[in-house]
Amino acid sequence: VQLQACGGGLVQAGGSLRLSCAASGRAVSTYAMGWFRQAPGKEREFVSAVSWSGINRDYTDSVKGRFTISRDNANNTIYLQMNSLKPEDTAVYYCAAGGRFGDSYSRVRSRWNYWGQGTQVTVSS
Repeated sequence: VQLQACGGGLVQAGGSLRLSCAASGRAVSTYAMGWFRQAPGKEREFVSAVSWSGINRDYTDSVKGRFTISRDNANNTIYLQMNSLKPEDTAVYYCAAGGRFGDSYSRVRSRWNYWGQGTQVTVSS
């Protein structure tokens, strides 16, 4: 499975960005997919995930109400719509895919099988 993330950039606080992650490979439409982020000097942390069916979704508390994850299984792509961005959202955002969750997902980084290359999101104050 290969993951290609894009959509990052520089935006002012309060602005919006939409990240995309295109997946290729066998059975990828049956994988949970998610987003993690890593700020300088910090551990990579869970941001959001969606189960393979798209029914089950999860968000870390700090982005609830501001970020929305969605997936298009016909095109093997997930999206992260990020609104009301804050300087503390600044990080490299990584998409991930995992095939061992059933119709669920995990917040645990080590349980995800595949990772994209990351896209930089910078929010200025």
